[in-house]
Amino acid sequence: MVAPHDGLPPPPSALLSGTVPPLADAYVPRPETGPDLASSLPAGRTAVLVPGEETGSAPAAQGGTGKTQLAVAFARAMRTDPAIAAVIWVNAASRESVLTGFARAANTVDAGQPDEDAGVSAARFVSWLAHTRRPWALVLDDLAEVGDLAGLWPGGPSGRVVITTRQPAAAFGRPEATVIPVPGLSRPDVTVIPVPGLSRREALGYLTARLTDNPDQRIEALDLGQDLDGLPLGLAQATAVMRARGQGCREYRAQLAERRGHMPAVPGVSEAVMATWSIAAECAHELPPAGLAWPTLILVALLDHHGIPGAVLITPAACSYIAGRPSSAAGPDQDMVAAAISNLAQAGLVTLDQASGVRTVQTHASVQAAVRTYLPQADLQQGVLAAADALLQAWPDDDPGASGGVSASGRQAGQGQPGRSQPGPNQPGPHQPSLNQPSRDQPGRDELEQAMRDCAAVLRAADDGALWQPAAHPLLFRVGLSLDRGRLAEPAIAYWKSMMSTSTRLLGPSHPNAVLARDRLAAAYEAAGRSADAIAVFSAALADWERNYGPEHIETIAARSRLAHSYYSAARPAEAVTLYERTVADAGRTLGAVHPVTLEARTHLAQAYLAAGKPREAIAAHVLLLGDAERQLGTGHPATLGTRTRLGAAYAANGQLKEAITQYDKAVSDTERMRGPDHLDTIAARASLASALRTAGQGKEAIAQYERVLADRERVQGADHPDAIAARANLGYAYRSAGRLKEAIPQYERTLADRARVQGPDHRDTLTARSNLAACYQQARRLTDAVPQYERAVADSERMLGPGDIETLTTRCNLATAYYAAGRLNDVVLVLQRALSDCEKYLGPDHQMTQTVRENLDAATQA
Repeated sequence: MVAPHDGLPPPPSALLSGTVPPLADAYVPRPETGPDLASSLPAGRTAVLVPGEETGSAPAAQGGTGKTQLAVAFARAMRTDPAIAAVIWVNAASRESVLTGFARAANTVDAGQPDEDAGVSAARFVSWLAHTRRPWALVLDDLAEVGDLAGLWPGGPSGRVVITTRQPAAAFGRPEATVIPVPGLSRPDVTVIPVPGLSRREALGYLTARLTDNPDQRIEALDLGQDLDGLPLGLAQATAVMRARGQGCREYRAQLAERRGHMPAVPGVSEAVMATWSIAAECAHELPPAGLAWPTLILVALLDHHGIPGAVLITPAACSYIAGRPSSAAGPDQDMVAAAISNLAQAGLVTLDQASGVRTVQTHASVQAAVRTYLPQADLQQGVLAAADALLQAWPDDDPGASGGVSASGRQAGQGQPGRSQPGPNQPGPHQPSLNQPSRDQPGRDELEQAMRDCAAVLRAADDGALWQPAAHPLLFRVGLSLDRGRLAEPAIAYWKSMMSTSTRLLGPSHPNAVLARDRLAAAYEAAGRSADAIAVFSAALADWERNYGPEHIETIAARSRLAHSYYSAARPAEAVTLYERTVADAGRTLGAVHPVTLEARTHLAQAYLAAGKPREAIAAHVLLLGDAERQLGTGHPATLGTRTRLGAAYAANGQLKEAITQYDKAVSDTERMRGPDHLDTIAARASLASALRTAGQGKEAIAQYERVLADRERVQGADHPDAIAARANLGYAYRSAGRLKEAIPQYERTLADRARVQGPDHRDTLTARSNLAACYQQARRLTDAVPQYERAVADSERMLGPGDIETLTTRCNLATAYYAAGRLNDVVLVLQRALSDCEKYLGPDHQMTQTVRENLDAATQA
């Protein structure tokens, strides 16, 4: 167990990011071949689990030695350790999955901007790991390439890192080295640990623990362990089959010896594993309902072995493929598929995690390789299309245009394949898996999207062109849209470049697939801040649309709007205004004033006016748009509500607070009437009204609204939800702005306590809450309370954000003002001297803040 670190009290429970796979039923400690990482890995160190040495019958590259299970045991031990503040599990099979996992973890342990790129979030997470004093544990499972961690190598004095990989030890340094230095870290803190198969004693213990039906089953167990090189994967499949068939080791060894001589060569997979897989596949296929295990295993083999969302395998497409007939995925067919998956698990071919809706069905890469080897080309393509349709049907759909019911082959999604025997009646058994039930922890959307993208990536690698006949399967575009929405800018750019290149090569540059891929590439450039690239691609696209379809075609109008938006994003509002004005005129004349394309263009035009320093034009545009929306769509239409809110913001930005309050007040009443008082949009509209009232100096009215917002947030979302905690902070600020400090201070104190308890003491929101409380104490002349809070805030900010961060510098200057108010002039000078030195170093001598600190220091030294 890990002792409390730096004297800090342990948190009430560890934060968890990612999905930790289940521990195998028969998992046992491995004192001879596998370290007990929970007790042996000290803080500040990294353990890299690599394959053991290659043997004549077991290639090291095949894996299956139990590295991931050792990591699972470590993660679960850390999860139950009360001293550990955070446990993070990341699938590291690609750079994209590392970025997603780190970004998700960053927003678990620290605050970020809503639209922050995943790369920025990932870097923020690595910084948090390096600076936090709270003990943490991180697992990077199945690291594909060491280069995928470039610029993101995790480490820190408070943390333990475990990496599993099929890369050889040489990839992490000299092959003979066990401890190697890592660039960017001040000391060698990485231990490379080869993990071989089980020893003879461990293999015998494993077989003894698994084979308990009859003592005679264990006759020749020691020999069987040697036949399988102690490989946990082979042992698991062998014991699963023996338990399902009631066989013993002697009988299984005879079957294994006969089977090994007939196995085809599969790169990276030993004869032994090929034989145990083949026997297990036969066993699963025989279990009732007979005949369904093989098509089920084909689908599993074409998707990500780290875990397939259970919902994918019970879609109409999956049910149709497995049953060999058209299916609507009604209850009986879903039960049939669940039974087939249960049979695969019983035979040791898959692992089920019914607590996870994200990585429900897992298998091993060697099993997948074996299945694909046996598939004829026609069967492979048939399976690829069925798997693609299943992914598309199961993908969370927030864009109806991103998916559809027809695949690239023209086949209706879910259409069955002929030639399969009909399954018999299926009665779900007591251990039949549940594939469509929610997990114990509602899976985060980003984690589910990553699992779907991982499955699609494996499918694309195996498709052999099937996903491009006769055109791009809609799944291919759904993957790219998922990257866009996941704020994975650089992976999205690479993906859309590939899509544009492939669609242009296979289908031609004017094919709709190629045109759409080009538009998405430009949008990805824009999202990444590469404005020049985005403008260039959007400009070329607009020229093509105008040339091929004319200036007033709907797609030409939309293309002009996208180009205008790229100018807006590039902080070139004048050029954006010109293009938006043209777009609005063409769209209004061709499509009508309230066509979605026209509405969007009019909204963007108003926003561009505001950015261009034309508030009157912006307000006038919003007023006209609101009038049209109310007349033709109604006061409760989402477009009308959004326009009213934006009009209120435009009034507020122009200092017309009375008009802003009127619009916000109407937005609250309309939203409440249409969606109810407890809808989050209603609560958000009320919060905007409260802010406008406070800005207008109507403190009493603002406080009443802020109190209502807090009460609604706590009732609807719970008192510990970040939005509810933020609502309390806003109420405290409203009290403070109104001079009601006695009421403000308890709100600030409760906010700090809640932030530290729920989000942790090293969360950026906690730092902000501490600074706000200190400022409120200072305003109330409670300097003995203010100074310690400022001092703690400075220390935490410097440790977490660095001495040159603007927040650290600002907090240090605020500490100086508190010292000054307390009459501690010597401390004022010392703090300002440090602040000036840091400002000059990190901001430059001519920065406005540097000049202000210099003036304050001069005044303090002359006092």
